[in-house]
Amino acid sequence: MSSENTAAPQNPKAEAKGALDRYFKITERGSTIAAEFRGGLATFFAMSYIVVLNPLIIGLGKDASGNALGVPQVAAMTALVAGVMTILMGVVAKQPFAMAAGLGVNALLATTIASTPGLTWPAIMGLVVWAGVLMTILVLTGFRTAVFNAVPESLKVAIVVGIGFFIAFIGLVNAGIIRRMPDAAGTTVPVSFGVSGHLLGWPTLVFLFGLFLTIALFIRNVKGAILYGVLASTALSIILEKVVPSGSSVKSPTGWSLNVPVWDSNTSKLPNFSLFGSADLFGAFGTLGGMAAVLLIFTILISAFFDAMGTSVGLATEAGTIKDGQIENVDKVLLVDALGSVAGGGTSSSASQIFVESATGIGAGARTGFANVVTGALFLVAIFLSPLVTIVPFEAVAPAMVFVGFLMIRQAVNIDWNDWGLGIPAFMTIIFMPLAYSIADGIGAGFLSYVFIRLVQGRGKEVHWLMYVVSAVFLIFFANGLITGWMH
Repeated sequence: MSSENTAAPQNPKAEAKGALDRYFKITERGSTIAAEFRGGLATFFAMSYIVVLNPLIIGLGKDASGNALGVPQVAAMTALVAGVMTILMGVVAKQPFAMAAGLGVNALLATTIASTPGLTWPAIMGLVVWAGVLMTILVLTGFRTAVFNAVPESLKVAIVVGIGFFIAFIGLVNAGIIRRMPDAAGTTVPVSFGVSGHLLGWPTLVFLFGLFLTIALFIRNVKGAILYGVLASTALSIILEKVVPSGSSVKSPTGWSLNVPVWDSNTSKLPNFSLFGSADLFGAFGTLGGMAAVLLIFTILISAFFDAMGTSVGLATEAGTIKDGQIENVDKVLLVDALGSVAGGGTSSSASQIFVESATGIGAGARTGFANVVTGALFLVAIFLSPLVTIVPFEAVAPAMVFVGFLMIRQAVNIDWNDWGLGIPAFMTIIFMPLAYSIADGIGAGFLSYVFIRLVQGRGKEVHWLMYVVSAVFLIFFANGLITGWMH
């Protein structure tokens, strides 16, 4: 098999081919500069949609005063922070884990926290900064790493498998193969297959073409199969939209999910950096009071804290950068991730987190931080060339996400299913991630069920004390609505 099919075997004794190779350990990790370029490109294509989607979520969302941040401003900050933090992760932690505005946190900010009476967007972003500062402190004190080490091996594997199902599910939803059913319709199921049970539209054809092409190239051991699948699907989508326009799914259920692949000759725009440094660090405390502000910071912290832990475990497993059960440079990985929340809040683009779509680049060959340098550089270019980013439709990237999900799900054989105290929590972790649409929620469900079952088994002493602490935190997190209601 090619190196992209499974994690490439590391070779510590291999001779580096220059300073770049030596610094990033490219040869040592069984990779090549060409493979890192392919992986960096694949990761960028897989997650470049965030430059479009995050501004639509954060930029259009209005705070309690009716003010919005603005789409162009958020787009510029999103690309800037993604580029800088991704490069920082690559250079400092030397891992192929790209970063950008996390969809869990930005949705939380736009749909829940923004509606809090009296809160403005600058004050909300100040809360994000504080969450990042607290995470940074937890990393520097060793607490975050200690939590990582306290998790049983089977649950770590379950996190990988759950993320695999999660990104495959995201891919299927983005491609329109699986669709959300509106509650108002009175349906008995939350999702459906295609449009009324049928696969319709040219975008669906692009997805199927990309999926089967990627599978075929992979089976034939073609290096770069995932990237080639994305590029070929993008080219096909541009041609189809030119010949038989489908438009946006907003206007037609058979249209493109987000980006309509239309080639725009106007490829350059001057970025708007007006949101840089606009966060108000103490606004929420003055408006809501200390207790309420701390509760909101806690909510943001939990989501970002465990999303990163779960995602990094899954990505490192696929990249083969775990030694003796420990992610290489895990302290630096978690530190850069924590600083991403500070940077995202400080630029009003939401917390920047490790992106699960990095698995697409890893599947295409990325094994080192050099792939991140490639991805980050492309994000910085995207600040000025945003129209080029919008050319790649979801349907062209979704096949890669589904296929990478398959690669990650194979880890399920390493879970101890015969031990109820591990098998059931593993199942809860795996099933909750895609269905709750949240990595953090899946981890919480797994942790709580693990502690509960071990206590029922009379084996509570086997549980690391930190698992009790973290489970209690998750219990409070899940009961946040009840606590907030009681406070009011």
